[in-house]
Amino acid sequence: MSRLDELVEAARRTARRREHEVSLEELRAQLTARGDDRPFKEALVRPGLSLIAEFKRRSPSAGEIRPGAEIGDLVPAYERGGAAALSILTEDGGFGGSLDDLRTARAASDLPLLRKDFVVDSYQLVEAAVHGADAVLLIVAALDENELASLYDEAQSLDLDTVVEVHSEDDLETALELGADVLGINNRDLRDFRVDVATTTRLITDVPAGKTVVAESGYSTREQLEELERIGVDAVLIGEALMRAEDPEQAVRDLTGDEHATREHDLPSQ
Repeated sequence: MSRLDELVEAARRTARRREHEVSLEELRAQLTARGDDRPFKEALVRPGLSLIAEFKRRSPSAGEIRPGAEIGDLVPAYERGGAAALSILTEDGGFGGSLDDLRTARAASDLPLLRKDFVVDSYQLVEAAVHGADAVLLIVAALDENELASLYDEAQSLDLDTVVEVHSEDDLETALELGADVLGINNRDLRDFRVDVATTTRLITDVPAGKTVVAESGYSTREQLEELERIGVDAVLIGEALMRAEDPEQAVRDLTGDEHATREHDLPSQ
């Protein structure tokens, strides 16, 4: 089994265990309006490259990233630094996250929240809405086409924006056939966790105009972000570089800068 297969299977087991503890019907009964409106997609298409700042304690590839990290301290720092949105890891096995982190982030920041996890079951979508997420991640490589379509539709019915994550040309074709509006291009191959930042540069040339593109994994410098703006990326998701920073607020400021760019999904002429 690849590392992705292992993580997906663990996610299925976790969803089944949680549903055994709290039924889907009981969970749905907890659904209430999230209060203030925080459209996730809108936060990604403001002028300039939008930064999605991620909170994660550890990862399968990097191990412990920021021991003792307090989400209630970090997400307000991200917001003060100029982040457009937040990504909150809720997977507990490899990343040390929890649904409580979503609730804490919701209370500690006014930014829209992405629940980042291996979402493979509609139960997890209801969990996301109940715990305060504004958007969820659906990974094409983790789902068959029927599962992906069903979860995408269910997310919409719950008023959750969706980032559909791709890593290959085949993934991108599937996401476009689905009609996904927000595409996450992950430079990390989840089968072995290797990172190649050329993935975004290669795939974005096949993204039609009008789609919102989020680049993921492998970014840590302003120069890299300037290049993403140049090729037409709308937003970038950064986690490890911010989590390791001595001053996360200043790190966000340094990365975002003040530049603005017109976004078109094709490479400019050389």
